[in-house]
Amino acid sequence: MTSGYTQPSREDDPVHTVRTIARIAQIIIELRDEYVDRPRIDILRQIDQRLQDISGLREQLHERMEHHRHEE
Repeated sequence: MTSGYTQPSREDDPVHTVRTIARIAQIIIELRDEYVDRPRIDILRQIDQRLQDISGLREQLHERMEHHRHEE
């Protein structure tokens, strides 16, 4: 059983990137719900921006994976 406490991660740790991706994914889900209730272009723009954010994080994750691969 875990206490809910997690060890802090270094900024360059892939765990940090994965957590950030998860937070943005949750935001997208919330924006989806909002858009379904009230379809508006500004919500679509926000969804698009979050998808761009995730795309950038994907690149960051690839770099960090490569970096950690060299450390092994």
